Amino acid sequence: MKTLSRDLSWLRFNARVLQEAQTDTVPLLERLKFLAIFSSNLDEFFKVRVATLRRLTKLKKKTRAKLGESPKRQLKEVLAEVARQQEEFGATFRGQLLPELNRHHIHLLTEAELTDKQREWTARYFEKNVRDLLSPVALDDTLHHLFLKDQAVYLTFFLSQPNAATSKAKNKHADERVLIMELPTKRHGGRFVRLPDEGEERYVLFLDDVIRVGAAGLFPAYQQVEVNAVKLSRDAELDIEEEVSGDLMEKIRSSLAKRTTGFPARMLFDPQMPKEVLRAIKQKTGITDEELVEGSRYHNFRDFFGFPNFGEADFHYPPRPALPHPTLPRTGSLLAAIGQRDHLLHPPYQSFDYVTRLLREAAADPRVSGISITLYRVASKSAVVKALLKAAKNGKQVTVVVELKARFDEESNLFWADKLKRAGAHVVFTPPELKVHSKLLLITRREDDETTRRYGYFSTGNFNESTSELYTDHGLFTADERLTRESAAVFEYLRDQATVPELHQLLVAPFGLRSGLCALIDYEIKQAKKGHEAYIILKVNAVEDEGMIAKLYEASHAGVRVELIVRGIGRLVPGQPGFSENISQRGLVDRFLEHSRVYVFGHGGEEKVYVSSADWMTRNLDRRVEVAFPILDESLRAEVRHLLDFQRNDNVKARDFENAFIPAVEGEKPLRAQEATYAWLKGQKRRQRK
Repeated sequence: MKTLSRDLSWLRFNARVLQEAQTDTVPLLERLKFLAIFSSNLDEFFKVRVATLRRLTKLKKKTRAKLGESPKRQLKEVLAEVARQQEEFGATFRGQLLPELNRHHIHLLTEAELTDKQREWTARYFEKNVRDLLSPVALDDTLHHLFLKDQAVYLTFFLSQPNAATSKAKNKHADERVLIMELPTKRHGGRFVRLPDEGEERYVLFLDDVIRVGAAGLFPAYQQVEVNAVKLSRDAELDIEEEVSGDLMEKIRSSLAKRTTGFPARMLFDPQMPKEVLRAIKQKTGITDEELVEGSRYHNFRDFFGFPNFGEADFHYPPRPALPHPTLPRTGSLLAAIGQRDHLLHPPYQSFDYVTRLLREAAADPRVSGISITLYRVASKSAVVKALLKAAKNGKQVTVVVELKARFDEESNLFWADKLKRAGAHVVFTPPELKVHSKLLLITRREDDETTRRYGYFSTGNFNESTSELYTDHGLFTADERLTRESAAVFEYLRDQATVPELHQLLVAPFGLRSGLCALIDYEIKQAKKGHEAYIILKVNAVEDEGMIAKLYEASHAGVRVELIVRGIGRLVPGQPGFSENISQRGLVDRFLEHSRVYVFGHGGEEKVYVSSADWMTRNLDRRVEVAFPILDESLRAEVRHLLDFQRNDNVKARDFENAFIPAVEGEKPLRAQEATYAWLKGQKRRQRK
């Protein structure tokens, strides 16, 4: 079966991010942000994927053989593609964005480009604002081990040619010193320093270069001070269960039991760095040549998220304030509105505040007896958790399923879990082998007639106010007993994993999502074989699972039309004669991160539409609790399809499987899905009045 490598497919996605930085119709400072996103993505890729591949290469040969593909060969291919993209990244920054900044009278200077006047100003700035933040450590015999923090930029100082009055050394090497320190970006308040304007010309300097200007004053006993930069990415310690399972998992777990915690995955270094400095760092850290990657003079381009904005509107995307919802009240009871009908929410086009408002209302409502919720990632100052804390203090039975294995959010989730426990909430931690990725909220209320009613919220996105402004998601508010009863059964399963619930509406992993999807695909295959219209439309972040890919190939071969809208990993190879000629694939990268998952099946003219938290990856289908929920309301089902059609017909930001932009055909108007979505939702209230 023909598939694309998972890692190379992911790198293709990051190449699409880089394309946005290269697109001149994207506002200038937004292009810089896409470079920052590309850099941040690549850091995570090294921490997770490259680190995992390196660990797999260290397994015994017999164990490695059972993995199928050779991790050594995979690693070689991946690093070659990373090197190619890094070269393109540098060319984009130096050849496109820096000249464009200059054209708009913005100059990102290096230390060597400073005029005498600017150098004097920078030296004064260093003495007043930076010098006291520095604490270099000498890499000499008194230091036995050097620990470099993950993702932090360090500056190295190579001191040579001591002044005659201070030197007592009898040989060259004794005259040289190597020191290192973390770049104090956070304590300084950012990575960039604005210099005084000169007329309409504006100047910016890296904090690194401010320190280079002041470095001679730090070490007056030496005539020459060379300053360079390094950055280390450490193994994120992704559980190897993400890769394999079963008997092989036991062998690998045993093989890796003694692996080094936080093993270095990559150390970027300035190619101009003196050999003496690199040798000293390797000696003190234990980093080997295998982890060394030649970088540039500056690291951590994710810091460009904090590049000065200069207050010019044209440098940024136009404002897109979150829209009011057409059927949910701006004031008054949300529970009452949900009790009357279902409502779909579409962050970030519509405000996530409806979710936090609902939680605050439930916390204060004396008739609400219980609140259950799954938390995967929450905001740092979470309004969601604050509402849950209030509910617990008000005597509600609050059940919170907290995922402790949410990558890079473990510490934050532990913090909130502890606060919730102390407030009296029942906090559920799932077993290590089961990650809860579903996004569910269930509120239980005693109605005026003394009956008990449940109110639910099912979503593709996290209960996180911060990411809700950046990620496109769908959320369903409903009191439909067919859905809320099954949501309650899922929460019961999460409490003890004792009994797999019997479900008729929800498709829930790990016990029913894969089989449910296969059954829906089989139905389309049967329809196609009968000569009837048969189609599948999938919008997901990733299509990686080989079993599901094989099923889609089978559907294509039977004559089912399959349309894929894949943001990230897409291992399926579309358009190939004999097995995938009826499959097309496109991806969308734009202002907002596409995050919603939608599954559409023709189903013999009675179209079924599911919205889900799950991608088509093995881990989502088999090793996570995921929920796909049907849109039962006919008008809302049409709404999801209408928004999905914008994605299917985008001819501005959509790319094909080979990452080529999909152009408009002759006579076709430009259609940019995210802009069209905002405009359509903005007019929704007006259309309903008519």
